[in-house]
Amino acid sequence: MEDKIINKVTNSVLKTIDLEELYPSGERIIFDITDWLFEGLILKEKDFREQVKNHKWEQYKETYVALSCSADAIIPSWAYLLLATRLQPYAKMVVVGDLVLLETVIFQRIINDLEVSEYKDAPVIIKGCANKPIPQSAYTMLVSKLQNEAKSIMFGEACSTVPLFKKKYIVK
Repeated sequence: MEDKIINKVTNSVLKTIDLEELYPSGERIIFDITDWLFEGLILKEKDFREQVKNHKWEQYKETYVALSCSADAIIPSWAYLLLATRLQPYAKMVVVGDLVLLETVIFQRIINDLEVSEYKDAPVIIKGCANKPIPQSAYTMLVSKLQNEAKSIMFGEACSTVPLFKKKYIVK
């Protein structure tokens, strides 16, 4: 008699969420305004506005942009707002900060829009390994959203998970 190999993971009721599959396409860019500052330190409004006017904004089509200033300079809020108005027709998203903040905001939007009703009373695995820059905060946002639906939440791969949460059922 021949024994068949059965893939128990494939046949289980476990549901897996891989944030890497939700990672949106589009180049991530840091737009550093330091070069637009007088002596790399002072924002002169007239000169800054001239730089904004003459810049080729079309190059940011379908990108995600993080506005920043690597110099130790005080940048008025309106400067970033002005840049955002020019980027808006082209970029998918604009934030003030670094690439980690940019990815966090991207995933906040994705997770907020994520339909989780399919995970109702199901054991869920949040896939851990990723080749793309998934911010840690994305995983915490996902866990928070799933806790109201899932029977249990684990982290890792189906063959080796770390338990995170198990719903306690209250009998009335």
